[in-house]
Amino acid sequence: MMADDPSVDARAAGSVVLSHTGGLHARPAIKLTKLARRFDCDIAIGVAAVGPWKDAKSIAQVLSMKVPVDTTLHLSASGPQARLALEAIIRLVESDFQGIETSEQSDA
Repeated sequence: MMADDPSVDARAAGSVVLSHTGGLHARPAIKLTKLARRFDCDIAIGVAAVGPWKDAKSIAQVLSMKVPVDTTLHLSASGPQARLALEAIIRLVESDFQGIETSEQSDA
């Protein structure tokens, strides 16, 4: 199997400090989960490097974490777009959740 083979299960891990005032409340959590859902991979999020882990694509699970400001978010992903997903999520958090368009909602 070649390293360029898209069927290879890629893995990635990373962390980022949450500096958003108010922590990971509803609005930033929604932006994070919407972004996570764009990628073809499983993404887990936790507040410790050893977990417990939550599904980053589930708004209910992300909100249940009740993450306060200045907490380090640990991310782990597996699948074809694992590295891309983590890079995008880390950029979103570092940009104070300004890095994703909210006009893409199809609530009409």
